[in-house]
Amino acid sequence: MTASTVVSEMRPVAEPTITLVEGTSFAISGTTGDMVPGGVSGLYCRDTRVLATWRLLVDGCSYEPLSAHLDAPYQATFLGLRAGTGVPLLVQRVRLVGEGMREDLVLHNLGAEDTACRLTMELATEFADLFSVKSGQPEPLDTVTWSMHEDGVTANAGGGDRQRGVRVRADGPTVVAPGLLAVDAMVPARGRWSATIEVVPIIGHQQAESLYPRHEPLHQTVPALRQRDWQDASPTFELPREKWTTVIDRSIQDLGALRIQSSADDGSGSAEVVAAGAPWFMTLFGRDSLLTAWMALPLGQELALSTLQALAARQGQRIDPLNEEEPGRILHEVRHGTSFPLTAGNSAYYGSVDATPLFCMLVGELYRWGMPKQRLAPLMPHIDRALAWILEYGDRDGDGFVEYQRATDKGLLNQGWKDSHDSVSFADGRLADGPIALAEVQAYVYGAFLARSELAAAFGDHDAEVRWAKRARQLHAQFHEAFWLSSHGYYALALDGAKRPVDALASNMGHVLWTGLADRSVAGTVAERLISPEMFTGWGVRTLATTMRRYDPVSYHNGSVWPHDTALCAAGLASYGYVDEADMLAQGIFDAAVAFGERLPELFCGFDHTEFPYPVPYPTSCSPQAWAAAAPFLLLRAVLGFEPEIPSKRVYLDPPSPTAHLTGVVLRDLPLASQRVVVDGTASGTLHGLPGIDVIHKRRR
Repeated sequence: MTASTVVSEMRPVAEPTITLVEGTSFAISGTTGDMVPGGVSGLYCRDTRVLATWRLLVDGCSYEPLSAHLDAPYQATFLGLRAGTGVPLLVQRVRLVGEGMREDLVLHNLGAEDTACRLTMELATEFADLFSVKSGQPEPLDTVTWSMHEDGVTANAGGGDRQRGVRVRADGPTVVAPGLLAVDAMVPARGRWSATIEVVPIIGHQQAESLYPRHEPLHQTVPALRQRDWQDASPTFELPREKWTTVIDRSIQDLGALRIQSSADDGSGSAEVVAAGAPWFMTLFGRDSLLTAWMALPLGQELALSTLQALAARQGQRIDPLNEEEPGRILHEVRHGTSFPLTAGNSAYYGSVDATPLFCMLVGELYRWGMPKQRLAPLMPHIDRALAWILEYGDRDGDGFVEYQRATDKGLLNQGWKDSHDSVSFADGRLADGPIALAEVQAYVYGAFLARSELAAAFGDHDAEVRWAKRARQLHAQFHEAFWLSSHGYYALALDGAKRPVDALASNMGHVLWTGLADRSVAGTVAERLISPEMFTGWGVRTLATTMRRYDPVSYHNGSVWPHDTALCAAGLASYGYVDEADMLAQGIFDAAVAFGERLPELFCGFDHTEFPYPVPYPTSCSPQAWAAAAPFLLLRAVLGFEPEIPSKRVYLDPPSPTAHLTGVVLRDLPLASQRVVVDGTASGTLHGLPGIDVIHKRRR
């Protein structure tokens, strides 16, 4: 079965839940709109579930659901019919999420007689920490106390900084009781009745301010204006298939919704960053936010700069084994809940081996995209501190490779992007013992060295330019010697604590291509492996090959497909000149996105397209998820060969052949070097709107 055959057989995958997100608030419900106990449903704010039950009854009964529609990342509409006999009544719920929740209830009388009914909202909360909910064992924060008001109810638990609360209030005369709010409605014949219910979280005695004032038109609210500004400022994309263009539009929308404000602990200010994903990762991450910002550069470079600034503000200052902080280290994630185990009472956890070199790489990439060096200058001390961490703490045994091993048994066992406990194994299934040096981490370090050398040249520091370029060359030679498995024909996944190559065939080697660390003499062999049947499903690249002992298509990292991982593999293939192979991967991911309703999930199962004519969802995948949403933009760049080098007054642009799946792509109003340009990916391969820049039709490596 060919990929083109699969497309005609695909149907959108129905989502069993509706997830709305705005800032650090998100809501998960069923398609009826109800949040019911016993699962992960609820309203969450700052890593706390402030509502666990939210169930609407009409005259004491559930209504018959008709449809659910996602109007915006933060807004959904649910429709249903009043059950039973009598005047037909359409029940409409418009939900808006952000700093809590607003729900507009509208009753439409479809009959010729007036009708009366009682709307009852059942609610409950335990103020459980986000991760206890995710684990399936939500732990109540404390005893919940209820207080009643004229227009609603309030629940509270805990005290001091751990105090959590939620206030629920409604329009008009209400009936209130602990865990219950009721409103009586009289709906005229052929007419309508409406009311608004507000849910306002209380964190540490501070009540949130609603983003949706009751009498303000929705299109004028802060989230609506913010999302509109983001989309208006984004470039437009023309792709060969209309559905693929819709995938791009949805990715732009999702990335806009995932933007949050991240504040430093010292009160030095806040910066706009991309949260890693809903529902579980609505916070600043190191690796995730950096890679997302890199892939989303075609949408604008300011988001990447503010992400770097936010991470620089929280760069490690001291040695603390409890949260794995070390001087110069870039954090793994920030949390605001009351019982997140990794942070050990702090707000940040630093157990990531790759965020630090990725930080350096992104600064260098911003410079190549035309970010003025004076705007990057404040980041230079942070880059040097990050590189000092790489050389002193990252390379813990001085062998020239960066390794990781957690500082305590509370930290993450594996600290690369495949961070599940069993993600680093030999071909025969044995788990590798640490300290572990991952292949892709060495690739990121190589990219960091090159970026620092290039930045040194920009700032006139010739000695540093030469020194860091030399380190990059040394790592290039050393890596190939230690990681290349000539008898297997691919790069090892890692080196274990005894410096033995971990010989599993995995997608990590695609990242080695991406930064240019792979030796050109073997790049073709690596390319063949990545698109082989054991690695490529037809939808994307598996994290682990089917021939490996631990292969499991329904695992998190041992055979599943991650869109961002496939995009990095495609970018690596294209940079070595394997454009047709990159185009094949891009087609697979775009087709998978279409099958998932034009939204790419965090990951999906690694079944081959010959087994099922559609990609199979992974059970607990995040959606929307930042680097999945950003992956299509890197795929487009890869196939177009679009690589700006503005300081050198050149842009690489090498469109694919006319027979490629992504031929004829055009990007309009793309922000580049303080200008808006048109990238024409047709056979001519032209760039308009940036005078004085040479367009070079040749791959770099």
